[in-house]
Amino acid sequence: MFNLSTEDKLSSWATFRSSLEDSDDPLLDVFDFWKSAPFIPYNKNIDPYNKKTWPTPWEIIVENKYDDFTRALMIAYSIKYTQRFNNSVIEVRTLVDKTQNHCYNVVCIDNKWAIDDGGVIPLNSIPESVLIENLIEISHPR
Repeated sequence: MFNLSTEDKLSSWATFRSSLEDSDDPLLDVFDFWKSAPFIPYNKNIDPYNKKTWPTPWEIIVENKYDDFTRALMIAYSIKYTQRFNNSVIEVRTLVDKTQNHCYNVVCIDNKWAIDDGGVIPLNSIPESVLIENLIEISHPR
C-alpha cells in the first residue's frame, strides 16, 4: 500500500478496514498491515500529549511517514473505524520501561490485548516494571 498513489493509498486503507469485519484474526491482520509502513524516528510536528497537533488518519496516510506514535494511531484508527470494533475501547498508551530506559507506544483493545512492535500480545503480559506515561482513548471519526 505504501508505494501507491495518494488516492490509491486512501482507497487501500478503506478496503483493508472493510476486510477486518470478517477476518479470522483482525488484530494480527492490523499488525501485519502496519508493520511495513515507512518509519521515521521522530515526527517533530506531532506531540503525542497535545491532541490539537494530531493530523487526521487521512492526513497521516497522505504524508506517508510513520513514527512510533503515528503508527500506533493508525493501528488504533484501523481497528476503531470498523463496525466490528465500534463499541470496543481502543487506547494508545505511551509506556516507559524503567529497567531498559525505553519509551514506546502500544495499542490496547478492550483492556485485554495489546499491539506493539512485536505483534499482538495479551495485555497482562506487559511487565509490571513498565509504567503508563500517557493514555489516549480513540474515538469515532470526527
